[in-house]
Amino acid sequence: MVLKGLAFNDGELSVLLTDDRHIAELNMQYLGRKGPTNVLAFPMSSLSACNSQEGGPPQDIESKMMGDIVISVDRAAWESKHLREPLDETIYRLLIHGLLHLLNYDHERSPQDAMRMEKEERRLQKLIADI
Repeated sequence: MVLKGLAFNDGELSVLLTDDRHIAELNMQYLGRKGPTNVLAFPMSSLSACNSQEGGPPQDIESKMMGDIVISVDRAAWESKHLREPLDETIYRLLIHGLLHLLNYDHERSPQDAMRMEKEERRLQKLIADI
């Protein structure tokens, strides 16, 4: 439903639900950031760009694979408790957040980008709530 709401009728995602220890390792390995986080997103387009410089597939290969989203269930459970929202809603929210990162939304670029991303998150959360 969310992918259709973003006009990605044939998009594919890889989603990993893991714990704080594993997501902290990924956070350090790929982003150089210490400690766990709630969600990480790895766009396939960036991986293709990196691989093409090293003799891998060229950047213009069409793929339905949008990328990988990693969610810490430990963090999600903590947020769920503190935000007083059901755990499944927290996980959906984090999944949407990661998906928007795959689509180049970035709340850290500017306050305007953060507002744009937040607005899109709310729109997509309504799609799930209406199911």
